[in-house]
Amino acid sequence: MDQSLFHLINQQWTSPAVDLFMAALSDSDIWRPLFIAIGASALFFGGFKARAFVICLLLSLLITGQLTGVLKSAVNRHRPKQVETVRMVQLRRTSPKFLTVFKKPTIRFSDSSDRTRSGPSFPSGHVTTNCVIAVFCTLFYRRHGWLYWFIAAAIGYSRIYLGAHWPSDVIATLFLAIGEALLLLGLCELIWRTAARKWAPNLYARHPSLIVGHASSLPSPHSQARHGTSSSDRRTGGSRHSP
Repeated sequence: MDQSLFHLINQQWTSPAVDLFMAALSDSDIWRPLFIAIGASALFFGGFKARAFVICLLLSLLITGQLTGVLKSAVNRHRPKQVETVRMVQLRRTSPKFLTVFKKPTIRFSDSSDRTRSGPSFPSGHVTTNCVIAVFCTLFYRRHGWLYWFIAAAIGYSRIYLGAHWPSDVIATLFLAIGEALLLLGLCELIWRTAARKWAPNLYARHPSLIVGHASSLPSPHSQARHGTSSSDRRTGGSRHSP
């Protein structure tokens, strides 16, 4: 099943119009300057939530990156191109890197020289990184952050399309990365609530949570009490006027 689906995506469901898109989407060197610019802008010009998002995300990506390397060595699963002939899409070398999207890529099939060029297959570093980003975007920016899942899904598909991973690698890494992201974000939240309450009480009073936002967006005990009183009054008034 795993190999059959891989062969469909890598060798049959292909198109010259899609080759460049998949290769460019999967090349982190093209997108790294954009992500750095977005992160730097959030740190220098964003509010509390934007800064918390960037800092927590960077720390989580550092940790998950190390964990991915450990798991790759422990599992030591071969990539498709290391065990069979696969269709590969290679971008042209340009400077700066993003200019490669304006050039037609090279299509070739793997050979014996590709057997040792890459590390183990599971887990996928690309999928881990982008799933962690997707989880953080979803929880920090709930209105539109979930849209990043489309990017994460496209990148996961591109790793199969390009012959870099088996479908099972991508699916298993998806669940692994979601678990890692939730665990690390929960740890960041715990550290913030513990440390900020003690060392930065004024800031903590305004931002008791990294994810929820400003304290004014949270219901206060007084407002809850007033709401409960008004509800009780309505019920009492209604009972007095009932026949």
